[in-house]
Amino acid sequence: MAGRENQTSQRGQTELPFSRRQFTAAAAVAVLGAAGLLGGRLSRAVTEAGPDGPLELSLAAAVINRVYRITAREAPRVTDMPKHEFRGFWLSTVVNIDWPSRAGLTAAAQQTELRGWLDLARSLNLNAVMLQVRPSGDVFWPSTAGEPWSRYLTGTQGRNPGYDPLGYAISQAHARNLHLHAWFNPFRASMTASLSDLVASHPARKNPSWTFAYGGRRYYNPGLPAVRSFIIKVIAEVVAKYDVDGIHLDDYFYPYPVAGQTIADSAAYNAYKLPGESLADFRRRSVNLFVRDLSTRIFATKPRMLFGISPFGIWRNSSTDSRGSATSGFQSYDGIFADSRNWVKQGWLDYVVPQLYWHQGNPAADYNTLVQWWSAQVAGTNCKLYIGEAAYKVGDPAQGADWQDARELYDHTAKCRATPRVAGQVYFSAKSVRANALGSMTLVKNKFYRRVAMTPVMSHLGAQRPYAPVISSATWNGTGVELVWRGATTGTLPRHYAIYRWEAGANSTAYIPSQAGALRRVHFRRGNPERFVDTGVARGHTYWYVVVALSDLMVESAAASAIFIRA
Repeated sequence: MAGRENQTSQRGQTELPFSRRQFTAAAAVAVLGAAGLLGGRLSRAVTEAGPDGPLELSLAAAVINRVYRITAREAPRVTDMPKHEFRGFWLSTVVNIDWPSRAGLTAAAQQTELRGWLDLARSLNLNAVMLQVRPSGDVFWPSTAGEPWSRYLTGTQGRNPGYDPLGYAISQAHARNLHLHAWFNPFRASMTASLSDLVASHPARKNPSWTFAYGGRRYYNPGLPAVRSFIIKVIAEVVAKYDVDGIHLDDYFYPYPVAGQTIADSAAYNAYKLPGESLADFRRRSVNLFVRDLSTRIFATKPRMLFGISPFGIWRNSSTDSRGSATSGFQSYDGIFADSRNWVKQGWLDYVVPQLYWHQGNPAADYNTLVQWWSAQVAGTNCKLYIGEAAYKVGDPAQGADWQDARELYDHTAKCRATPRVAGQVYFSAKSVRANALGSMTLVKNKFYRRVAMTPVMSHLGAQRPYAPVISSATWNGTGVELVWRGATTGTLPRHYAIYRWEAGANSTAYIPSQAGALRRVHFRRGNPERFVDTGVARGHTYWYVVVALSDLMVESAAASAIFIRA
């Protein structure tokens, strides 16, 4: 991520709203019918809409408001509590920025630290972690594709840490209902320029012609087809073997410019350029081929695997290209040969996370201007837009006065919520999120992340709904309401369950009563039916519950079970 490693190495309540468009007719009939609150005419109208047809909450709310006398003032705005929103942070491993805190920790100590990071994400009602698993031409899993164990685990490149960090991270993230995206730095081979710093078996050392030194580091050459194929092979191993929720690349393609230095790629250019193609166009085409071919490989290996990139926040300035943003900063299209706008338009990405590491009102790169520009770029595509946030700048005097304002990130989130097609945010990095400088993350959490949210629906990769669960009982067990339900054991199986609760007579807003029960990963055993105990209820109050099944792409089941209970 631009300047991140350089800068760092030198430098409640779990409520969830019920969507206006995800409340099904079947659920409305079951819930309101069970309570004896649904009139015959309305019941027939709802039933005739069909069990698979969505029932606008305006219809449901009309009934609920009539029965419970809910006022408009009591109903929260949808934008305050979105049902679907991507909320994550980058967990960096290169030069031990975040995790492990230092190389050479025991496996047990590393695992303890990792659980702490995941607990932090959960405590803030985040729902995703971008874990850097290939930071510098070395890896965090037992790879058979040729790259060695990372030096940031044991202190010695190639040394086995005694466990599978990626596998452990996935299991722990999913146990906490967090999505885990495997983050790769594609073309960085080493944080130093010398090949002798690499273990003898390292592919870059065995194939020195694949690499070039630049700016004190060593890079794989994106212009070589053999290099692109090898890196895709490394990434595809994770796609095939691991239950990650997405594959994520950062912004390092060709290296960021260093004054007085030249990239040594003339041989690749002369060997593989197209007739009349400039060096800059050759480099851009090389990166485009890599992104396209990786996208194709991911889809062919696991069709429902998400693929996203976090590019530098400025593609081009409008003064250079009329399609660009009204900015005057570094242009990634020209400077690192990353045609990020093209990747979105070509449909190669499922999500994009532009790094908008500027404050609102920045004269060269205004945050608000760039949010609007990126929103316009994803319009008409299947690519979801999440915004990369510079949590590391908050409270740092070197970043200027604007970053001394505790509300800067707060205002960013407000802008994102108000901008069409912005579907979430990701913070760099985990360490800065935990530091919570100026209380900035607390402000964001208390206002915008008061309730948990599901990650966005990715129905373009598969819209089939899982079979709906059926609640068999809801009883008071002495400590809370115990729900028991059965899920399907054949057909399209659910990957998660979401449990919604309303209190009768309170308001029309649903929420998930427990993080432990929300979006739980389902691994069907002989233990079906499933159980969940809601301990957040008050004795003597009446509640109704809806349990829905969700696919791995967060597509909800066609109908929901519902049940009333007096606690």
